[in-house]
Amino acid sequence: MIYFIGAGPGAPDLITVRGMELLKRAELVVYAGSLVNPELLNYCAAQCVRLNSASMTLEQVIAALTARPKESTVVRLHTGDPSIYGAIREQMDALDKRGYDYEIVPGVSSLNAAAAALRAEYTLPGVSQTLIVSRMAGKTPVPEKESISSLAAHGASMALFLSVSMLDRLCAELIAGGYAPDTPAAVVYKATWPDEELVRGTLESLPQRAAHIGRTALVLVGGFMGGEYERSRLYDPSFSHMFREADK
Repeated sequence: MIYFIGAGPGAPDLITVRGMELLKRAELVVYAGSLVNPELLNYCAAQCVRLNSASMTLEQVIAALTARPKESTVVRLHTGDPSIYGAIREQMDALDKRGYDYEIVPGVSSLNAAAAALRAEYTLPGVSQTLIVSRMAGKTPVPEKESISSLAAHGASMALFLSVSMLDRLCAELIAGGYAPDTPAAVVYKATWPDEELVRGTLESLPQRAAHIGRTALVLVGGFMGGEYERSRLYDPSFSHMFREADK
């Protein structure tokens, strides 16, 4: 069986228990070496073969995953959660054509780790109940209707991947789309890694403050990092729900 496993955001103990147990059983691990913390490979048995996919093509990855008998335990280890910018669909389609079975093991996304590092809540009552996950157009294009300026018009919380290297243009497009220049914004570099770095600012100030960060970072934007919000109705004593009557 082939397992696509989300390695989590970086810290070795933030992989899921299921993912860790599968790494212990794996006979082969093909891991995204440019992003995955190599310490995660310490969970593997001594005889496990480890292949770094950073320099491999899709065809080479598929050849490696299918080189062993189908009853073998083979792991494709992706950073974060593989469903977000993991490029797993093309791998699964290739395995389908070859008649190989597989399973996806979700992981903790860096967007969760970034919020935790900032001690923030994306869906803050009275501020935003929507989180937009997107990216700037780069080598991989973005549909025109999903341009940064179009998404900014919602005024929602945003977590932007693969965009920190274009921070000047990103912030300009966010402002052009409707965010105020003083909207809180942050760059979270390598969340949960030993060299994690947090840079806070506004859309106006962040490009200068985070100019030294060029990759492996998320850009977070929105009023959820500000000071104003409403108390949750769930724990408000004046609010009734199916588990509690409101105070009289």
